[in-house]
Amino acid sequence: MTFKTRKTIVPALILGTLMGAAATPAHADNLFKMLFGGGIQQREARERRDTLERRPQAVPAAVPAPAPVVKIAAPSYRAYKADALVNVSFRGLLDAPRTISAEPSPNGTAFVDALAGLEDFELAAEKQIAAAIEGYYAAHETFIWVTGTSVSARAVEVLRVLGEAASYGLDPLDYVVTPPSPGDHADDLQARHRALIRFEMAMSARTLRYVRDAFGGRIDPNRMSGYYDFPEKPLDLQAVLGRLAKTQDVRTYLESRHPQNERYQALRAELEVLRASQENDIVIDSKLLLKPGGASAELPKLLQLFARETDDAFRAQHAETLAAHADSETYGPELVDLVKAAQGFKGLSADGVIGPRTVAAFAGVTKADRIAKVEVALEQLRWHPSDLGSPRVFINQPAFTATYNEGGEDRLSMRVVVGKVSNQTSFFFDEIERVEYNPYWGVPQSILVNEMLPRLRQDPGYLDRSGYEVTDAKGKRISSSSINWSQYGGRVPFNVRQTPSEANALGELKIMFPNKHAIYMHDTPSKSLFQRDVRAFSHGCVRLSDPRAMAAALLEKPVDHVAAKIRAGHSSEKVTRKIPVYVAYFTAWPDQGGKVEYFDDVYDRDSRLIKAFEVTSTMRAPTS
Repeated sequence: MTFKTRKTIVPALILGTLMGAAATPAHADNLFKMLFGGGIQQREARERRDTLERRPQAVPAAVPAPAPVVKIAAPSYRAYKADALVNVSFRGLLDAPRTISAEPSPNGTAFVDALAGLEDFELAAEKQIAAAIEGYYAAHETFIWVTGTSVSARAVEVLRVLGEAASYGLDPLDYVVTPPSPGDHADDLQARHRALIRFEMAMSARTLRYVRDAFGGRIDPNRMSGYYDFPEKPLDLQAVLGRLAKTQDVRTYLESRHPQNERYQALRAELEVLRASQENDIVIDSKLLLKPGGASAELPKLLQLFARETDDAFRAQHAETLAAHADSETYGPELVDLVKAAQGFKGLSADGVIGPRTVAAFAGVTKADRIAKVEVALEQLRWHPSDLGSPRVFINQPAFTATYNEGGEDRLSMRVVVGKVSNQTSFFFDEIERVEYNPYWGVPQSILVNEMLPRLRQDPGYLDRSGYEVTDAKGKRISSSSINWSQYGGRVPFNVRQTPSEANALGELKIMFPNKHAIYMHDTPSKSLFQRDVRAFSHGCVRLSDPRAMAAALLEKPVDHVAAKIRAGHSSEKVTRKIPVYVAYFTAWPDQGGKVEYFDDVYDRDSRLIKAFEVTSTMRAPTS
């Protein structure tokens, strides 16, 4: 009975379970496997495992190595290459078909009859000058510098001007021409003609060199470094010869080729005074570094200069201290306030430490150094427009100042921060276009690659968290954290900009004059740097200590207008006047009264320009 019951119950149980699971196939499948498929599935699993073990295994894909970071280098300085000299070709002039006339030309001597004197004549000149001489005389077969059988009065006056080249900071040896004397070849007309026509050509070559140098400078600054960016100053040298042939006042014409602005004239006057002056009567070690508690034999000389190079009010206030310590070589605590007051009098940071800037402010640089700085400044002004314009903004990097000049007056001047030695501010001029309030800061590729990229490889979301926007080439916003920064090295194909905020690197506003160097004037959150004497700390842009005042001056608006614009949020305002901006580099520069001030060569550019002068003089030197 029991057995029969068991045989009946089990199939029924199984059948009922299967029928109940019909509505839930997954359960039925699991139950089927549980009841019937164990052995079969285990065998199939073993077969699959054996097949996989016999199959070659795929090698896991290697993680690509990060692209090496190739830093974007700043411009470099190059060895200067002066214009090579070529021989002026007289072949076209000699071979031109003509009828030789025995009659003299209108100025008294037959130019054509004298041409034979050029047959074996070698005259070296710069390529553009050689071309101008060849072109002019092919079209004008007549003398400019010869009358009859003598050197003309016009030539004599030009020779005087060439001889005075040093008064402009030029080298007179570059323009030497030796005229034939009246007695040379007096009995040999053919030889006299030969001497005169050779003088004619040499005179034209050296006069054109003088005009070219006076107009645009001896040196092409763009050849020295990518930090220099000056447009070519076009000059029609053939037209210059035509003008010289016709003008009755050659001196005035030649002098007019120099820059015609008051700063150039002030530098010329300074150069004349320096050459006539004696060397400094009190010379102090320019590298002196003396702190309170120290001692130096230079200290009494510096105290003497404190008394001489200040004003009556300063001397009256500190007379007792100056008298009591006139011969002291020990920098005791009783002298600290005096030194700080003297530093403040010269506009230096009153830190009480006597260093090179304090020494330079009172003892100045040597006479030779000052002459060199003025000669460099004269050359650099020749790279600029003759008329600097009004209004204008003049940023002088070695002085760490920006000045707004209008109507010949410096109406606004302020401290600036310029580029570090490793991120130098370029030397160029442009035109101001607009003021941007609460600006975005577009991160330059150099900063993105050199400074941000290493961090982004470790922390891809850094830009997202720090108030930066990332966009692709089409302008589409991308999350910084979604980018595999490790695949990029020397060039990152994204634009990154910092949104307006109190932490924005550009502060409240920026003043734009778009240029290929991405340099502009702007505000900064780092105000403390303006208190330092040497202010070379930026990536190349110019930070203003009073940007609101500068913007107001450019826009001819009150400062309150600028403040209201800042409060209103991000916007832009166009500068409607033509205002040139000079991002300049002058270690000698006159103030509006003509007094020349001297500054340290923070980027060591003067010495490179002086070396370029030497290379040019060597190239121009006669070979015999």
